[in-house]
Amino acid sequence: MLPQARAEHRLQPSESALGGRVVLVTGANGGLGRACALSCARAGASLVLAGRKVSALEGVYDEIERAGGASPAIYPINLEGAAPQDYAAMVEAIRIQCGRLDALVHAAAHFDGLRPLAQTQPIDWLKHHQVGLNAPFLLTQACMPLLREREDAAVVFVLEDPARVSKAYWGGYGVAKAGLAALASVFHEESESGPVRVHGLLPAPMRTALRRMAYFGENTVERELPERAGEAAAFLATAQAAAWRGKILDLRPLD
Repeated sequence: MLPQARAEHRLQPSESALGGRVVLVTGANGGLGRACALSCARAGASLVLAGRKVSALEGVYDEIERAGGASPAIYPINLEGAAPQDYAAMVEAIRIQCGRLDALVHAAAHFDGLRPLAQTQPIDWLKHHQVGLNAPFLLTQACMPLLREREDAAVVFVLEDPARVSKAYWGGYGVAKAGLAALASVFHEESESGPVRVHGLLPAPMRTALRRMAYFGENTVERELPERAGEAAAFLATAQAAAWRGKILDLRPLD
């Protein structure tokens, strides 16, 4: 498994650190995905915003333009039902429209609440694995040839606290996240001598819709917004993050 490491200070991309780079963000309409896209845009990246809800992606598009960033591309895709040929078509569209791909951030997530495994419907189990594990594998595999054309490229996997999601009631989501950590480790070992860097990102508890579903009695105002994690994901997409190759950037507060 990838080793965990903590930064001594807040990590964020320097100005223009992503200038000329193309970054694909999945789940770009979600809390963390949006924060990552905005941070990448501020650092000069050209964005490809992938997600299921076009209207929400258009909202992120407008935010980026209002902030003076380069106009992003929107690629609607439903990860629950996407097949290998759909990812191949996405990568070909990026090649034609953008000419390159420098970083991929897996920020998409599917979570529908806590419940016992005995009460989990098979279709829900499959959805968790399709979005949380199968999609990151298939998309990373499809993107690899394009990423390897760059001298420096990055893939960022957003992970979860394994001690938390391996407990009762986390079901398919927890199992998929455990598998995602293993997937990131395997991709790293298979690419550690090449141009594609693999990173893990372990955010602190954030004020997001996903967390509200899992901790509905919690005062979410006490949790940080996704901006710090979004900045960290954008930082990992830059060449500045070479020292973090093959590591999990752990943003959780120290106990």
